[in-house]
Amino acid sequence: MKQKLTQEQTLQLKMSQSLLQSINLLQFTGVELIEYIREISRENPLIEEVNYDFEISNYKNSNADQPAIGEINQAKLSMYEQLKGQLYTLDIPDDLKPVVLFGIDSLNEDGYLDIDLELWAEQCNTTMKKVEEALQFIQSLEPAGIGARNLKECIQLQMKEPYPFMEELLEAHLDWVANEDISSMSAEYEITAAQAKDILDQIKACHPKPGQLLAPKSPEYIIPEANIYEEDGKWKIFFYKWHTPVIEVNESYASLETDEKEAADFLKDKYKQVDWLKQAITFRANTLEKVIRSIVEKQQMFFEHGAFMLQPLTLREVAAKLGLHVSTISRAIANKYVQTSHGVIPLKFFLQPGVKQADGQETASFVIKQLMLELINHENKQKPLSDQAIKIRLQDEFNIAIARRTIMKYREQLGIASSTKRRTR
Repeated sequence: MKQKLTQEQTLQLKMSQSLLQSINLLQFTGVELIEYIREISRENPLIEEVNYDFEISNYKNSNADQPAIGEINQAKLSMYEQLKGQLYTLDIPDDLKPVVLFGIDSLNEDGYLDIDLELWAEQCNTTMKKVEEALQFIQSLEPAGIGARNLKECIQLQMKEPYPFMEELLEAHLDWVANEDISSMSAEYEITAAQAKDILDQIKACHPKPGQLLAPKSPEYIIPEANIYEEDGKWKIFFYKWHTPVIEVNESYASLETDEKEAADFLKDKYKQVDWLKQAITFRANTLEKVIRSIVEKQQMFFEHGAFMLQPLTLREVAAKLGLHVSTISRAIANKYVQTSHGVIPLKFFLQPGVKQADGQETASFVIKQLMLELINHENKQKPLSDQAIKIRLQDEFNIAIARRTIMKYREQLGIASSTKRRTR
């Protein structure tokens, strides 16, 4: 066969460092973003003080007595629940899901795998190959580093670029990392000083206990990103100042002239840092605004008439409409709240799965739970409604057809005991 040289054009998507940082900033709340900028400003003299304390204090004082919808006071999710909540973004085969869930339950509080793969396979009555596949799924969850079996693997999972010598560096030359020995790294691995410094910076940015990042937090006060209100018959959105903090650059450095290469390089790096930070803030603001506007458009009946008019809406629907990845939408709504006439509400509240009815319509699971609450609150306490009786009442009174096992699941999620335990004499 005659060999010939052909040229083929392919399209490949590569995520730049700035895009990765933008995606990471997307999950920050407005207040967390301000704190992050302040932290950077301590080592970047170009950034002027970013201060929104006065506006935030004013918001707290003027909204101290605002009502809040019940979902806000739900139990805080553990690390394990948060990780399992991410699984819907992955295409996991049905037979592998129990293995993945067992693996998540086998993590310690720092996010490290606390079980041998052989024992994992034995406990799940499966093969080592299946366990290794399950581990790959777990290690793809966020934050990066989850599912590591040791510190070395934890760092490798968090590295943005997979250098081929990373394992050897972390195993045999950890002292170079500790002492920031750039010259030894450059000589040993035949890389430039800049590459060696980049590797050290990435290692320093790694979290040694990624599971701690998912530890339940107790915010002192919920600060929303935006206010959704009605004006002249139309629903409008007002974004608070802390939603998009403005970074002002100290102009005195712009006219600073220096012949020292080290000083010039330092300023260049700091200007680049300011540029990507501004881009990341814009990316976060634009993405969050698109998501909130999409929610308001879909949930207009809720804003007009209240919780019983909440419409089914999923992350995938929003992602498809906005042309974004599901994980991007998930980050955008994480720990974000909006002010409404019904109180301060988490964005995730508006994303509720639906139960399909015989006529093809869907009813949000939250609405069904509220109707169940109403039925149970007004039941005869001496003859409380069984799950089957609730199923029949929902069908007869609200035309909602739902399986009895789903009734039981929703009842348990609401923290309501079975009918036999609710009976009073």
